[in-house]
Amino acid sequence: MQQRAGSATLPPVTATGWSLEPDLLFLNHGSFGACPVVVLETQQAWRERLERQPVRFLARELEAALDDARAVLGGFVGADPDDLAFVPNATHGVNTVLRSLRFAPGDELLTDDHAYNASLNALRAAAERDGATVVVVSVPFPTAGPEEVLRALLKAVTPRTRLALVAHVTSPTALVFPVAEIAAAFAARGIQVLVDGAHAPGMLPLDIRALEAAGVDYYTGNGHKWLCAPKGSGFLWVRRDHQPDIRPLAISHGANSPRRDRSRFRLEFDWTGTADPTPYLSIPAAIEAMGALLPGGWPALMAANHEAVVAARQVILDRLGVASPAPPTMLGSMASILLPPPGPAAAAFAPNLGTSPLDDDPLQLELRERWRIEVPILPWPPQRRMVRISAQAYVPADAWVTLADALADVLALPARPSGGTPPGAGGGAPAASPARPSPAPDRPRTTRPDRR
Repeated sequence: MQQRAGSATLPPVTATGWSLEPDLLFLNHGSFGACPVVVLETQQAWRERLERQPVRFLARELEAALDDARAVLGGFVGADPDDLAFVPNATHGVNTVLRSLRFAPGDELLTDDHAYNASLNALRAAAERDGATVVVVSVPFPTAGPEEVLRALLKAVTPRTRLALVAHVTSPTALVFPVAEIAAAFAARGIQVLVDGAHAPGMLPLDIRALEAAGVDYYTGNGHKWLCAPKGSGFLWVRRDHQPDIRPLAISHGANSPRRDRSRFRLEFDWTGTADPTPYLSIPAAIEAMGALLPGGWPALMAANHEAVVAARQVILDRLGVASPAPPTMLGSMASILLPPPGPAAAAFAPNLGTSPLDDDPLQLELRERWRIEVPILPWPPQRRMVRISAQAYVPADAWVTLADALADVLALPARPSGGTPPGAGGGAPAASPARPSPAPDRPRTTRPDRR
């Protein structure tokens, strides 16, 4: 039995082997990912090998094992493995670049209001250190298309612009930005480009060599999100002529190693102190496992997730009576939808204007507590909310109709039939899935968010 998403099919959860709570609709793969059991087993095998003889493994075997993992990753993202460094996550990668570079007083560091809050904080810290200025461009959302993104960014360029930080896939609004076109336009103006590609690997076909040719200087991505590798498996790509300027956040033995068989970049990033390397070493297993889910491999999985999220978004748009905020061509495997104002019965649920993914909105808590749905509710200025949905192979076929009904319930919207074509309605039998969650009326409503 398979669940359908447009013309592509996704295997049932029993075949994919995630260990997610069975009574929970987990629709937030975008925040922290979810790792298949087979990949976690591979990671555990690496850990056991390490602990059987730690000195042998860390001092004599790790370097070659990292080389092998980096070669597989390089093949997947279209990069020379020697230009890649493993880092715990994309936030770490952004910080690595920004803390290595130096700017002059009055220099401008350009980004936009769709940037991830942690990356924006790193940009601000670098600017404060050097007396530079952060310029945050307002990119419209809803948006008519990628051309509008490029126009907004270029309009803010001045002779003082030195660096642009852009997301490949924006975290709050889930838009695929035209990073190749952006990089080409900035490179023509002598502006370095740092791409925060946290969501791109495993969501979009990635060719870093092509992005380098377009003008990208630095690219960082996560393995734990759409590659479904273990937590702590990010990477940083640095254009080769920039590598002497980029240092790891932790300076260790590689800084004064007498070795000449490897670049200083390689020596410094491959050893930053004793740490657990197994997330990096498990990346090949994740690439293999996810690539085996569908007969067409990774291209088929990316296409299926894209088609699923486009169809899912339409279900929610129709049920809530709101307009599409972006064309489907700007979506990968996620979509953000601006929510309508809540009805009078839900007026007590004031928006949570926190900027961290650790901040829960009251509606998010309500969906989790009453409907057993995990999905992020995010703020969008001024005083708006969005729901961001993620399609992945383990999501059951009827999840999106359930979410649409739950959103209408917690927002206290007038009753109306669910519309659109949910994933699974395109023909064929839907996947076996847990019973659809229903609200728990005996559970008290939450009126205040838990702020962590």
